[in-house]
Amino acid sequence: MRNIRMVISYVGTTYHGFQTQPIGNTIQDILEQAIVVLTGENVNITASGRTDAGVHARGQVINFLTSSPIPVHRWALALNSRLPEDISVLRADEVPLDFHASYSAKRKTYRYSIDTNKFADVFERHYRFHYPMPLRLPEMRAALAELVGYHDFTSFASQRSTKRTHTRTVISARLDESEGKLDLFITGDGFLYNMVRIIVGTLLRVGEGKWTVGDVVRILAAKDRSKAGPTAMAHGLTLWEVEYDN
Repeated sequence: MRNIRMVISYVGTTYHGFQTQPIGNTIQDILEQAIVVLTGENVNITASGRTDAGVHARGQVINFLTSSPIPVHRWALALNSRLPEDISVLRADEVPLDFHASYSAKRKTYRYSIDTNKFADVFERHYRFHYPMPLRLPEMRAALAELVGYHDFTSFASQRSTKRTHTRTVISARLDESEGKLDLFITGDGFLYNMVRIIVGTLLRVGEGKWTVGDVVRILAAKDRSKAGPTAMAHGLTLWEVEYDN
């Protein structure tokens, strides 16, 4: 038995998220079906994290057990020829049997993209949340800085979260701007359900001048989802990178 790890990219626009579910049409479904066609095996894919419907990935990591003798350097090419054009295997390697794409992950980075221009860029409309409002970027950056570190992020977690603890460490966070387009990059040791999107929804309130940096500090301390901003649209979010010790 071999443990194969892959880095994959996908456009989540037409899919119901990553994880298999009864309504079908998920990234996991498509990948597992391609592996069946390639090897004849029914495998169970493990991902570094589940992405919701409409969310994209640049560097999602998966692993699965297989007894196929296909050389590891041929997996990416072989699978890509059996996948739709909006899902791509970037690379593959063989890892120890105890490697787990989720449990072994040390850091994850997400990007959330916003277009504040009056008219949306049609070439990026599936990847950027169009929010045509003047925003106060210095205040947004100052509020974002308050979220870096080890905190209880209950206020920024969906009420549907099933995690036993909501304490996480945000290692770094930055907000880049160019020609009215914003990119939030946030890296942490783990993220809660909808955490990044709720952070974005809260930062937008700050950017509009409705809330202050002090309000964000109070929201974080409240440990109450109802105190934070709305959950930003899914299509602006991309799982950017997942890091491991090796």
